[in-house]
Amino acid sequence: MSEGDNLKNYNHLRDEKSPYLMQHADNPVDWYPWGEEAFKKAKDENKPIFLSIGYSTCHWCHVMARESFQDPDIAQLINHVFVPVKVDREERPDVDSTYMAACQIMTGRGGWPLTVFLTPDLKPFFAGTYFPKDDSEMSVGLRSIILNLKKMWDVKNQDLIKSADDITKTLNKLSTTKAGELIPQSTLDQAYHVLKDNFDEEHGGFGGSQKFPSPNLLIYLLRYQEWSKEADIEKDEQKESAIQMVEETLQAMQMGGIWDHIGYGFHRYSVDPEWMIPHFEKMLYDQAQLTLAYLEAYQTTGEELYQQTAENILEYVLRDMTSSEGGFFSAENAESEGKEGKFYLWTHNEINNILNPEEMQVFSKTYNIQEKGNYLDELTGLYNGRNIIHLKKPLKSMAGELGLKTDELESELESIRKKLFLEREKRVRPSKDDKILTDWNGLMIAALSRAGRILNREEYIKSAVKAANFIKETLYQDGRLQHRYRDGEVKVDGYLEDYAFLVWGLLELYEATLDSEWLKWAYQLNQVLEENYWDDENSGFYSTAKDAEQVLMRKKEANDSALPSGNGVALLNLQQLSTLLEDQTLADIALKQEKAFSTLITQAPTARSLFLVGVINRIGPYYEVVIAGEKEDETTRKMLEIFKESYLPRAVFTLNSKGEGWLKEVVETFPEKEPVQGQTTAYVCERGVCGVPTSEPGSLREML
Repeated sequence: MSEGDNLKNYNHLRDEKSPYLMQHADNPVDWYPWGEEAFKKAKDENKPIFLSIGYSTCHWCHVMARESFQDPDIAQLINHVFVPVKVDREERPDVDSTYMAACQIMTGRGGWPLTVFLTPDLKPFFAGTYFPKDDSEMSVGLRSIILNLKKMWDVKNQDLIKSADDITKTLNKLSTTKAGELIPQSTLDQAYHVLKDNFDEEHGGFGGSQKFPSPNLLIYLLRYQEWSKEADIEKDEQKESAIQMVEETLQAMQMGGIWDHIGYGFHRYSVDPEWMIPHFEKMLYDQAQLTLAYLEAYQTTGEELYQQTAENILEYVLRDMTSSEGGFFSAENAESEGKEGKFYLWTHNEINNILNPEEMQVFSKTYNIQEKGNYLDELTGLYNGRNIIHLKKPLKSMAGELGLKTDELESELESIRKKLFLEREKRVRPSKDDKILTDWNGLMIAALSRAGRILNREEYIKSAVKAANFIKETLYQDGRLQHRYRDGEVKVDGYLEDYAFLVWGLLELYEATLDSEWLKWAYQLNQVLEENYWDDENSGFYSTAKDAEQVLMRKKEANDSALPSGNGVALLNLQQLSTLLEDQTLADIALKQEKAFSTLITQAPTARSLFLVGVINRIGPYYEVVIAGEKEDETTRKMLEIFKESYLPRAVFTLNSKGEGWLKEVVETFPEKEPVQGQTTAYVCERGVCGVPTSEPGSLREML
C-alpha cells in the first residue's frame, strides 16, 4: 500500500476486487457492496437504499461519478438520506437485469449508470439512469431528486411502499412464462420482413440515430438465407436480400470509425447512422460475436475481407485482452486521461509528423484526415481538429482514385498502420477491466475454436484450449461454475449464461480438436443446468440456480441484448448435444425449451433471433455426420475439410477413431459406425435415419 493510499478515506468497497467497485472505493459516498450488511442497515435505520449500477468502462458512469459521487456535498446528502449500494452489472447481472426492468417499467427506457431507489426490502419505487448533479433545462438534478424523495419518504411513506409493491408485482408478471406451441415456419419469414423493413439501405445496419453491431441478427439472416435454399418460400428474392443486408452491414462497419483501423477490434456502437463516430469502449463479447458473424459471412461468400476482419479482431484480443493464465479480460475503457476517445483520435499534425509526404497523402485521402478535423463535436457543433480514422469508400474504389492497384494500396496502408500503431502505443492507454467472466470467455472460446478450425490457425485453437483449461481449473468448483475471477479471487455462483455460453464454446472446441473430453464436459455442464436452472412447471431455464440468492424474483428471460439470450443459446446447445449423442431426452427438452418461449417469440421474433436459428434447426434437415477413421488418414482429412470450406450450419459431426472411448460408451449406435473394408467412412444421418455410408469425400459433399 502506498503512502497516498494511507491518506485516503475508504468506504465499504475497499476490499472488493471488481474494477468498477474499486473505482468508487475512495468516494465520499459511503458505498456498500450488494449484501446483507447494507440491507440490515437500511432496515435497522428505516432508510431507503440508493442503488447505483454500472461498469468500469461506462463513460457516463464516470461522468456521474465525477460530478456527484466525488462531490462532498452530494455525498453527504446521499449518506444522510440513504444507504448507498454500488453494483458492478457485469459481476451481478441478476441484480442489474431485475432493476433495469424496473427502470424500464417506470420510465420507458434504460441504460447505465442505472440509478434506482429501493425500500429496505429491496423493492424499487423510483428509477432513472444518468442524472446531472444540479437541475438544468434538460433534466432534473440528483440533488433535487434526493431532497424530494427524502420528503416523500418522511411524509408519504406508505404511498411509496405501495408503489414499490405494485412495481414488484409487475416485475413478477413479466418474468412468468406460459408454454405454447412450437413456433411456426411463418415466424421465420416474419422476422426476415421486419429486418428488411428496418434495414438502413444507405449505411447498412438496423435502426436510426445510433447503430449497434447486432451480430445475432446478422447470423440469423445468414442461417435464414442458407436454409431458404430448401424451404418452401420465395427463395431467390429472400435469399439474395438477406445476404445483401449482411454484407452491406459488415462492410460498412469495417469501413467506419466503429472499427479501430490502427489497433483492430470493434468499439461498442456508433452514435451516428454512418458507423463513423463510435462510443469508444471495447467489449470482449462484441469481439467474440462479431468474429463469428464475419466467419459465417466468409464461409457463405468466400470474401477475403471477412476472413481478414475476423483475424484482425482475434489479433487484438490475443494481444491486448488475454491474461497470462489464458483467460480473457472483459473490456477496455472509452476514456483515457479523463477524455472519451483520446487514445484513438488524431490531429492532422500528429499524423503528418509521423509519416513522410507520400504516405501522408495516401493516408489522409483514404481515411478522410482533415486539418479542421473530420467530425463535428457533439457538444459544440463545431470541428475540433480531431480525426476519427475511417474509410471514405471501399479500398478498391480508393485505389483507382490514387492510381494504385488494390493490393498496392493495402500494402502501403499496412506499412502506415504499423507506424501509427507504434506511436499510439506511447499514449496513455484506456484502463482495462481485467476481471475474467465465465460466460464472456465461453463466447470467445467459441469464436477462437471456430476460427482455428475454419482458417487452419492452430494458434487460435491453442488459445481456446488454454482458456477452457483455465476455467476448468479455476472457475469450476465442486461440479458447479463460478461467474467471476479476478486477482486470485473467484466469486458469484454461475448464471444460466455461464453454463450456456461455455457449453457452446466447448462444442466448438470439440469440433476444432476432436477431443471428446471437451464434448463430455459440455454434456456434464448441460446436466448441471437442467438439474438446477430448469423450470419444472413451465419449462425454460431460470437465470439463477434453485439454491442461489433471489433478487425480488427468479427471472427467466428470452431476449437477446448486447449478449445473446442464455435461453436461446441453451436451445441450440440442446439440439446439438441431442443430435451428436443421439439422446432423445435432450431432444425432448429442446422442444419444451422452444415451446416455453414461443408466445414471446412470435410476438417479437427479432428480439429473440437465436430461437429462430433453433427453429430452422428443428424444421431441418439437420444432419449428424459420423466420420469413422483416424485423424491422420488422408480421406478423413478431406472429409473434415468439407466442414471447413463449406457453409454447413445445419450439420454437426463427430469422429469415430480407434482411440475414442467416451462417445462409444454413451452413443448406442456409435460402435456400429465403423470403417467399411478398412477405409475411412462417413455416415450421414437425419432424425436417426442414416443414408448409405460413403468412403468418397465427393459423395459426402454432395449429400450435405
